[in-house]
Amino acid sequence: HKNFDAYEEERLGGKSFGSTKSGIAPFYSDKYAKIGFQVSELFDEELLKEKVVRVAEQKNVLLEHLYHKPLINPDELYNELMEYKKMVEPYVANVSLFLHEALKEGKTILLEGQLGSMKDPDHGIYPMVTSSSTLAGYGAIGAGIPPYEIKQIVTVCKAYSSAVGAGAFVSEIFGEADELRRRGGDGGEFGATTGRPRRMGWFDCVASKYGCRMQGATDVAFTVLDVLGYLDEIPVCVGYEIDGEVTKEFPVTHLLEKAKPVYKVLPGWKEDIRGIKKYEDLPENCRKYIEFIEKEIEYPITMISNGPGRDDIIYRNK
Repeated sequence: HKNFDAYEEERLGGKSFGSTKSGIAPFYSDKYAKIGFQVSELFDEELLKEKVVRVAEQKNVLLEHLYHKPLINPDELYNELMEYKKMVEPYVANVSLFLHEALKEGKTILLEGQLGSMKDPDHGIYPMVTSSSTLAGYGAIGAGIPPYEIKQIVTVCKAYSSAVGAGAFVSEIFGEADELRRRGGDGGEFGATTGRPRRMGWFDCVASKYGCRMQGATDVAFTVLDVLGYLDEIPVCVGYEIDGEVTKEFPVTHLLEKAKPVYKVLPGWKEDIRGIKKYEDLPENCRKYIEFIEKEIEYPITMISNGPGRDDIIYRNK
């Protein structure tokens, strides 16, 4: 899958999707084409031997005629899958049943999503998206639990914007992004998978409000707020101008490409806020920044992180 990902990016050249080349799209393509390998199939050797031949036959047509790359040997593929079997065997279980029993016992289950709303293949900025749903509702499907068991949905929003890869980015900062990138995150704003410098932008209320709505947010965790402490003033994107009209609702991708940011500039707080534990102890302009964004996105900011440590969180009652 990693090879197919790299081959396709190479083939597309300048029209590529900015893939991380970790095999995500080819993996999901196989899943939905029903030629992927399920974990349970690793434990049925006869089925597996027949299937690797069938899959290799299909893939080798692409490798030979589209990509002009080395072909897959079914025996080698089978041996590789047997290595994976050994690796995962101690952890294989009936997960949905395990979670069902935990719920019956009144236990709390935490599901974690990896990517933001804009990377969802149905509701994100298609085709610059990932290949599985990034929305909280899908967590119930992935975990095999009923949707009504999800009681709290915490969306994580940075106090500014950043992105890796291609695609429309309305509030992107050009020219002066290096300082924010250097200070941002824990060790700077560079792609977790690729190490690529992230594209930087100001907080985007339009995209964030839409993202929270698609997730069904009950709480917003507002992170890396401490990073903005060096700024005299902080622009916030509060609307998009598209063909001369201003909207606060997130548009479809082809209109997003035309969108220009409408900014409201707020005063900075010009101090280090790390170590502060209570909301009311934050500088006034810092609290005003949080409250302004909360009003714009229309979802409650109940957690604020002001440092990289797991204890650097201010809980705010709403």
